[in-house]
Amino acid sequence: MKAVILAGGEGTRLRPLTCNTPKPMVPILNRPFLEHMLGHLKGHGVDHAIVTLCYLPDKIKAHFGDGEGVGMHLSYMLEERPLGTAGAVKNVEEALHEAFFVLNGDIFTDLDLKAMVRFHREKRAQVTLFLTPVENPASFGVVETDPEGRVLRFLEKPSPGETSSNWINGGVYFMEPQALSHAPAREFHMFERGLFPRLLELGVPVYGYRARPYWMDVGTPASYLRVHRELLLGSSARPGIEPGDENSQIHPSAQVLGPVLLGQGCRVEPGSVIRGPAVLGAGCVVGQGALVQGSVLWRGVSVERGASLIDCIIGDGARIGEGTTVGEGCIVGDNVTLGKANRIEGGMVLWPGESPKAGTISTS
Repeated sequence: MKAVILAGGEGTRLRPLTCNTPKPMVPILNRPFLEHMLGHLKGHGVDHAIVTLCYLPDKIKAHFGDGEGVGMHLSYMLEERPLGTAGAVKNVEEALHEAFFVLNGDIFTDLDLKAMVRFHREKRAQVTLFLTPVENPASFGVVETDPEGRVLRFLEKPSPGETSSNWINGGVYFMEPQALSHAPAREFHMFERGLFPRLLELGVPVYGYRARPYWMDVGTPASYLRVHRELLLGSSARPGIEPGDENSQIHPSAQVLGPVLLGQGCRVEPGSVIRGPAVLGAGCVVGQGALVQGSVLWRGVSVERGASLIDCIIGDGARIGEGTTVGEGCIVGDNVTLGKANRIEGGMVLWPGESPKAGTISTS
């Protein structure tokens, strides 16, 4: 079975985290997001994934290669210009001879894909969309179905009172190849506003598979931080993770209060405190008396003596100076250097190359 993973986006909602890192390579629990997705697909019988690329493609290809490291075959389709969701899949149509999955590249879920396939075949559908419920559908694409699950109409970001449905498009599809015959070739074309509504007009059987798995759109910094917290605290998608790493050095006077995930070769110095849920990438150093609480640190971050990181995200190679505080909702980009006694708060975002002077206070 094959799957097409739509991974060509620039990840603009996640910037500055995606300035130097393509969205599929953004780490979730210290592993590239795409690696989690491929593992889930493999566990449900998918043995070949076609990854559509556009932004920083070489970094993805260099890491995953032909897929040997993840135990499945990988191939890539590079888009010279964005083709949209349906256009990207149409672009690999010649490789799709049997029913296949399509997955948006920013969805983290433990959806039972085998159950979705059974539903698809029982309904004799041409396309089956995974539907998930949300409290407020106004920011999503709502899908209305009849009692049997057949899709009646699509509503993109409905106004209050426009629909009684709170079931949204969850970004996972199972499709028969012939459904792509209704999409134009080599043109920008979307599933949500183009192909799927057209299939409804033609009377093609399109169904919605309703389920309540773990599901998160990790396309924003807030949801990126949230998915870490939920996974570390033991959602259905992954059991809780205990603190510690055999190659890390934790001073006896330091406190690591779980759940905390330490990458390879971290060093936690005397009197420091790491309070979970928190993740430290490989090679991070937490200096004497420093505090890391509820935060995600990428690789090689240096947190100097007496610094505090609270509910924030820190990019690769950043240096947090002595006594500096980075507060809730803040993002520090790759290789940013913060001098002594800075105070970064109010959801402030520091882009790669920015280095505020010592003693400044930055707020949004």
